[in-house]
Amino acid sequence: MKQKYIKLICAICVICGLTSCNDWLDILPNNEQVTDEYWKSKEDVEAVIASGYYYMRQCVPNYIKWGELRGDAIYTTNGSDSKLQDFNMTPSNSLCDWSTVYKVIGLANSIIHYAPGVKDDTYYSAIRNSHLAEAYFMRAYSYLLLVKNYKEVPLVLSAYVNDKASFDMAKSSEEKVVAQIKKDVKSALATGAAKGIYEEDWATKGRVTKWALYALMADVCLWSEDYDQCIEYCDLILNATDTFRPVFMSNTADWYTIFYPGNSNESIMELNWDQATYQQPDNFSSSLFSNATSSAVLRPTLAAVEKMRTETTEVSTLNGGIQDGRIGRMLLCTYIPEGSDASWPTANQFYIWKYLLSDAAANSTSGRRANQDANFILYRVAEVILMKAQALTMKGESYWQEAVDLVNKIRNRAGLEDYDVNVADLDELTLLQEILDQKEMEFMAEGKRWYDLLWFGRIGDSKYKTQFINMILEANQTTNKKWILSVLQNPDAWYMPLPQADINNNKLLIQNPYYATTK
Repeated sequence: MKQKYIKLICAICVICGLTSCNDWLDILPNNEQVTDEYWKSKEDVEAVIASGYYYMRQCVPNYIKWGELRGDAIYTTNGSDSKLQDFNMTPSNSLCDWSTVYKVIGLANSIIHYAPGVKDDTYYSAIRNSHLAEAYFMRAYSYLLLVKNYKEVPLVLSAYVNDKASFDMAKSSEEKVVAQIKKDVKSALATGAAKGIYEEDWATKGRVTKWALYALMADVCLWSEDYDQCIEYCDLILNATDTFRPVFMSNTADWYTIFYPGNSNESIMELNWDQATYQQPDNFSSSLFSNATSSAVLRPTLAAVEKMRTETTEVSTLNGGIQDGRIGRMLLCTYIPEGSDASWPTANQFYIWKYLLSDAAANSTSGRRANQDANFILYRVAEVILMKAQALTMKGESYWQEAVDLVNKIRNRAGLEDYDVNVADLDELTLLQEILDQKEMEFMAEGKRWYDLLWFGRIGDSKYKTQFINMILEANQTTNKKWILSVLQNPDAWYMPLPQADINNNKLLIQNPYYATTK
């Protein structure tokens, strides 16, 4: 099936007269694939869906950088990208470029517009509605990322139909975009056609399912502080009884299988690569680890390394030592490059081995993956558990014991003891900080950390703004701390500037306030 998708993508490129697969559906489409002449069969729709997943994979380097570099766990050694983590971005920086995300949106819009009109006797309604569910997810997931990074963005919901279409469009408010995301998820679920499983095992994790839609809705509801609905959608996953539902893997020894070989029981949705069979190397893992002649571009911060060491010591004490020098998530970054004899690498020698090694000793170079084709996880059950814990915490004191119980699932799986606290002595801030600490360790380099911190800084009319700023301030090791302290006092600086090229070409598009100059 993967090979079929690759062939379909390239076939579309030929049909459209493009020079390569990378030319597929420019921001201002210059091809014919979106016209009525193209959409003749269910295979045509499948091909465009395949292109949507292709471009989501192309987005992954930005998924990671956007979701990590402003946080306190991962930093970059790349000078241009470091502008993001130092809150010193300019609209011309290439990391502001949202074009590939909008390509995914454009493909989804085309499917939503044209798939219902495809005249194919074998294109049954259940198949069509399943395709639409995938398109709605792609569009909604992309818009949630854009909202988290830019706050207000153009809300494009129409397919490109002809050359007379206008490309001047103003930004929509965050509230309007969030409402559309929720509407898309509900539209995808309304027909009951969103799949729970696919015929191919990889597709059950690598294509959109009802579980992915539930996780996305829980995510956007948490972001918009709709805690009751967040809990409702978390429970659709956590309380499910389907035979092939995603399940939390509670055994510590199984933790690493989430990443190697991937597509684990805990996974809800991940973007798949397979270099050996389909010549599909991933486009992100080389940034996270090194070999003897190069340095990792993305590294754990000193603050994050210290947290890892603290947890490692605790796990080692509880378990009478750690076999092979690591256990679970505790030593995510302890791969030692060949030639090093250090028992504990320096901070600059730590790498994110969840994307690098097979299940081998942490200091063994023989355990590397044969190919750089690790998958990238969009959602897994552990995140759903902790999203529910966040929502319960925000609902008030009577829900805190349940939140603590959920936190302990994550702690225990990591080899840690229960969270040592008397719930009666807790306060909201303390419990949130514990949840955020667990998320930091659990989802290191999965493109989550900045959004967790940004949520924390925004909630309740920014009542934890000071704590939010201090977490970033204490971990940043690449710029002047007085600068960061000054910049982050302005909440508009928490978001990226809109790409300058789009500002220049779109007469209605206004730059985000912090970066605005005379247009």
